Amino acid sequence: MRAGEVGGAGRADGTGGTGVPGEPAAPGVSGDPGGTGGGRSGVRRGGRRLPGVLPCAATAMTATVAVHMALVAFGNITDFGTNQQFVRHVLAMDTTFRDPDLMWRAIESPALQNAAYVAVIAWETLTAAVLLYATGVWLRALRRGAADRARAASTAGLVMVLLLFGLGFLAIGGEWFAMWQSSDWNGLDAAARNVLLAVAALVVVHLPAGPRAPDGSRTGG
Repeated sequence: MRAGEVGGAGRADGTGGTGVPGEPAAPGVSGDPGGTGGGRSGVRRGGRRLPGVLPCAATAMTATVAVHMALVAFGNITDFGTNQQFVRHVLAMDTTFRDPDLMWRAIESPALQNAAYVAVIAWETLTAAVLLYATGVWLRALRRGAADRARAASTAGLVMVLLLFGLGFLAIGGEWFAMWQSSDWNGLDAAARNVLLAVAALVVVHLPAGPRAPDGSRTGG
C-alpha cells in the first residue's frame, strides 16, 4: 500500500480522515457547519448564525445612550423653563465669583441665551435620533453578522454626545463661563457622567469581535 492511501481511504469510506472505520471526524476539522466556533463574534447552530456577546453588548450600550438622550431632549422640550434658567445663569455668570478679569466673557442678552438653549435642545434631539437609528442598525446586524455600518452609526452618535457634554458643558461651560465657581448652577457632575457613559459605549462598540477578512473588514461583526 502506498503512503497516503490510508487517509484517502478513510475519507472515502466515512472515517472522517482518521483512518479508523466508524470514527467520527474531530469537531471543527472538516468544516463542521454546525460547529461551535465563532467565539465572541457569534456561532452557527442549525444553519442559523447566533449573535456573539460583544455585538449584543454594543447594541445594549448604544440603546442605553439613545434612550437617555431621547429622554433628556424630551424633558427639555416639555419642561422648557427649568433648564432655560440654568443656561441663562451659566452664560450670565451671575453666580460665579464675579472676577472682573472673567466677567467680560458673560453673555447677558436674553435673546442669545435663549438661542444657545434652543441650539442645545436641537443637538440633543439630533443625537438621540442618530443613536436610535444606530440601535436599529445594530439589531439588524445581530441577525446578519455585518456590523461595520452599525459601528459607524454608533460612533457618530456617541461622538455627538462627547461634543455636547465634553466640549459644550465641561470645556466651554465649566472653564470659559466659570461654571465650576457656581454652587447654585453647576452641571459639571452631570456632564461628566454623560461623557463617561459615551466613552464606555465607544469602547464596547469598537472592541474587536471577530477575525479580519482578506479585505480588512471584520468577519464576525
